[in-house]
Amino acid sequence: MGTPDFAVPSLKALAEDGRYDIVGVITQPDRPAGRGNRLTACPVKQYALEKGLPVYQFERIRRPEGVAQMKALAPDVCVTAAFGQILTQELLDIPAHGTVNVHASLLPKHRGSAPINWCVLMGETVTGVTIMRTNAGIDTGDMLRSASTPIGEMETAGELTVRLSELGAKLLSETLPDYLEGKIKPVPQDPDAASYQPMLDKAMGEVDWTMGATEIANRVRGLNPWPCAYTDLDGGRLKLYLARAMDCDASAAPGTVIASSPKEGLVVRCGEGALEILEMQAPGGKRMAAKAYLMGKKIEVGTTFGRVES
Repeated sequence: MGTPDFAVPSLKALAEDGRYDIVGVITQPDRPAGRGNRLTACPVKQYALEKGLPVYQFERIRRPEGVAQMKALAPDVCVTAAFGQILTQELLDIPAHGTVNVHASLLPKHRGSAPINWCVLMGETVTGVTIMRTNAGIDTGDMLRSASTPIGEMETAGELTVRLSELGAKLLSETLPDYLEGKIKPVPQDPDAASYQPMLDKAMGEVDWTMGATEIANRVRGLNPWPCAYTDLDGGRLKLYLARAMDCDASAAPGTVIASSPKEGLVVRCGEGALEILEMQAPGGKRMAAKAYLMGKKIEVGTTFGRVES
């Protein structure tokens, strides 16, 4: 069970292993996408069809038709990776060896649907993947194995997602055989060390320039590629894809542009320090390096970006 790009390497690892008979790939229904708003299959479905694997799609797997299909498939074990739906106890009881989940954080930290983004948003320097046995809670099941990796200083959530998807697939390949043979003793999570973060939403992208530069830079990285950090510029939306924090002794108010040239780059005063915008997309323009943008168009020093809260 899986949906986005993150889940594809795990499915690929199982499909290419040779020890498993994949009786079904369950994923979300096709969704409208692109300028034409055409129904588009998710990455997991696309890969499954390429490999000739049977695909089943449900708006809610917990509904009677989903439960009936699971019972008909009669799986020995179910593997989930970024599936996007909550499994009921009725569903969890169907596989003889339960359900194993590939979760993109070092549990019990960062439970929830967007652990990769939140790791970056919170400025953490290390993260990883945990293979866990799913229970009826949200990422609360017993842990089987985990693997850690450093987060790059300028690494975005999108870039980190790619790395963790591969790390998760590798760890799944190493863990699943031992789990099925009873060689792993599941370890309960420590509830006192647990943390849970909510889903992302578009409103999180709006930059509050009274925040510190490091916090804003982490927000820019953590919300790249979606929902993307942004600020108001001349009544339009300036999207920020990459930025870095700088020391600053300028006396300008937060949100004020204090440097703007192809040589100096685009620098904005923050509540603490300053932010150099490295990659951006101006209203109606293309995504590009800020210095390249400034070679063709001006953003005057003294310009104030919104929003700025008191």
